[in-house]
Amino acid sequence: MRFTELLAETPGVIAPPVSDVEVAAPVVEDSRQVEPGGVFLARRGGSADGHRFIAAALAAGAAAVVGELPPGDVGAPVPYAQVRDGAAALPWLSAAYHGFPARRLVMVGVTGTDGKTTTTHLIYHILRAAGLKAGMVSTLKAITGGGELATGLHVTTPPAPEVQAYLAQMVQSGLTHCVLETTSHGLAQGRVDACEFDVAVLTNVTHEHLDFHGSWEAYRDAKARLFKMLGAAARKPGVSKWAVLNFDDPVCEHFMGVSKHDHVFTYSASGDRAADIWAAGRRAGPGVTRFTGLSAAGSVQFETRLAGAFNAANILAAAGAAAALEIGPDAIARGVAGTPPVPGRMERIDEGQAFVALVDFAHTPNALWRALEAVRPMTGAGGRVIAVFGSAGLRDRAKRRLMAEVGAALADRIVLTAEDPRTESLDAILAEMAAGCIAGGGVEGANFWRVPDRGAALAFACEMARAGDVVVSCGKGHEQSMCFGTVEYPWDDRDALRAALRGAPLKTLPTAQ
Repeated sequence: MRFTELLAETPGVIAPPVSDVEVAAPVVEDSRQVEPGGVFLARRGGSADGHRFIAAALAAGAAAVVGELPPGDVGAPVPYAQVRDGAAALPWLSAAYHGFPARRLVMVGVTGTDGKTTTTHLIYHILRAAGLKAGMVSTLKAITGGGELATGLHVTTPPAPEVQAYLAQMVQSGLTHCVLETTSHGLAQGRVDACEFDVAVLTNVTHEHLDFHGSWEAYRDAKARLFKMLGAAARKPGVSKWAVLNFDDPVCEHFMGVSKHDHVFTYSASGDRAADIWAAGRRAGPGVTRFTGLSAAGSVQFETRLAGAFNAANILAAAGAAAALEIGPDAIARGVAGTPPVPGRMERIDEGQAFVALVDFAHTPNALWRALEAVRPMTGAGGRVIAVFGSAGLRDRAKRRLMAEVGAALADRIVLTAEDPRTESLDAILAEMAAGCIAGGGVEGANFWRVPDRGAALAFACEMARAGDVVVSCGKGHEQSMCFGTVEYPWDDRDALRAALRGAPLKTLPTAQ
């Protein structure tokens, strides 16, 4: 397409280009990724000014440049457009380059503090059970019709150019529906702008990411952007705009007020009959949980391999999204039953030990509370819950003490350890958490310990475990690295727990490697 066509729906164009050119490659904001005939987006960033790299982009073959500075300050020898906000322009430029793929897909967005990934996977499997050609982008992987692709080391929504490229692959593969997990960072930074959502799903809003958002209200409002976007998104024939909300969460009413929807669907895992669907009769057995979803229209029997009572809420959220898309109860039930355990979410590790060993991604106070509640019924007679967890550096500091207090309240033994300390002092992080344990009634050396090396911490937990106990490692889940300083070191909690169970613990701390 022509450069001017690429800019046609881009917000905040201050100075359009005075000349035009054919665009033959994607829009990028890293000069090292420029392809001949592509477009380079220069913007002021937190650590560097992209305008400094325009010359490098041109040397790599950029056919046009979009920037935030006036044309006269840049003097680019190729067509140049000035925009008010480069970050806001990027998703629309990327979508335009790919022909606005979201407009040819029914788009389901899922957000919330906890349960986003599991809910996204549940909706995807329900759509497939209903015979629909569906794709998915979660913080675990992207399924685009041409295979599965990893979406990064740490859990967040991919950058806008990647999201739009995934959607374009889905369209090219003949898919008709997409389920897209949307994090608060992804929403606040506009990574999912131009995704033209039709259904927006909320799991919950609890304490998380205040380091980035500054306040709980700002964090909540970042999540709410998904619901505000419904009204601005392109209308698709026969597809209504739906908001699916957790009736048990205190923010439900607020989200109902800000959402630009045609219809709303509420769900309640606590069994509140004021919701559109509510849970009843939960029965947990070996490897399977059953419960009934009740509504004014009737009931549906759910059976799931997903461990943990909290997954009832995720299942009801997925059922609400499916109902919004007019999928019947039989297909919803088949999809739920067919959803495999999600990697790193209550994932069992079995090396023939006499106790239960699990890896879970719980890394917020609420998620840790729900995880520890979920594993308690897995203990045998006189069994103990032994929890291993930490709290990330350069992230929400307030949750360190809160998580330690949750552990002290619900676990019998706690091992505090590393979880991506980054450039912060790991000892200082663990000291903050130890204070939380003590405030919750813990006694160091009796029911909680500090073991900085995560591999050694898992080994220590497994060594103290006996028949009937549950050892649960929380916070890393499926992630494939651990950050010390500014370096991402290879790390998989599942492999580390297996090694600990075999008596050959992996070393985590860089100084121990």
